[in-house]
Amino acid sequence: MAKDIILTGIRPTGPLHIGHMVGALWPNIEMQNNASYDKMYAMIADAQGLTDNFDNPAKVRDNVMEITLDMLAAGYDPAKTTMFIQSAVAELTELTFYYMNLVTIARLQRNPTVKTEIAQKEKFNGGVPAGFFTYPISQAADITAFNATIVPVGDDQLPMLEQAAEIVHKFNSIYGDTLSMPRAIVPQLKSAARLPGIDGNAKMSKSLNNGIYLKDSADDIAAKVRAMYTDPNHLRVDDPGNTRDNPVFIYLSVFAKPEHFAAFLPEYKNYDELAAHYERGGLGDMKVKKFLNAVLQETLRPIRERREALARDPGAVLEILRRGTDDARSVAADTVRRVKHAMKLNYFD
Repeated sequence: MAKDIILTGIRPTGPLHIGHMVGALWPNIEMQNNASYDKMYAMIADAQGLTDNFDNPAKVRDNVMEITLDMLAAGYDPAKTTMFIQSAVAELTELTFYYMNLVTIARLQRNPTVKTEIAQKEKFNGGVPAGFFTYPISQAADITAFNATIVPVGDDQLPMLEQAAEIVHKFNSIYGDTLSMPRAIVPQLKSAARLPGIDGNAKMSKSLNNGIYLKDSADDIAAKVRAMYTDPNHLRVDDPGNTRDNPVFIYLSVFAKPEHFAAFLPEYKNYDELAAHYERGGLGDMKVKKFLNAVLQETLRPIRERREALARDPGAVLEILRRGTDDARSVAADTVRRVKHAMKLNYFD
């Protein structure tokens, strides 16, 4: 029985934060360490990153190395996961060109993810680059090039996978059974799928600079936790507090483990006891933030130390990407060969 092939991807437009860690890195690493799949790819999506950073290519280039360090430090293993650079696999562009004939402009305009992301990009000012508009097509090329059957995504990316599946279905209907049908997997932990920003914004975002980053120093983490948004109505220690929309408690619900309570806040056995005390009143924000800081320091310290060690040998990191990219391009070239054969474009075979 054939096993699944997994494709994951991250845009190199800024350093990775703890929202990426719980929403993407940890679930992906868990899959990486599960022997029930055939192969796993991790794409550094620099070409896609250029669609809304076309005027600042240095930002994308510089962050390729930054997020590769983040991924390796978090637990990606190049012996188990093929890490590669998207723009160095030219076959992806060729597949995108062929797939464009299978999608109407009207269908792209109806894609809810595309509509939402265009609305969020103030820099476009009504002039959306064709590359950004057609991203669902290039994503289908990314997925099918590596015969991916599983693509981990957030809820907001599900329409993109639906459109990729439509392209695969249409191609196979016209040209014969050639491409693998992908399916999306959404992280099961809804609370971890998207952490709010430290400022209370619903989304932790590189562009909003409201995140705690994997490369942050201990002092940076402590300062950010002290400045975190909490319950604005919890003015005095005795006031009942809200934990549901409180970023400090949302972070604790994800990161705090029983051993953290035993080590740093032994008067509580677990998160539920802590949250119940805050909700009935009598627990101050600074005490809770002090505990959160201790938890995050304990969680992020080994990642930061691994990252610092990796950064001391950038040549070795680049070699990981070089080997992975060579492997990825070989697989993509075989897919292009099969696609052109199906489309009767194999004139010299």
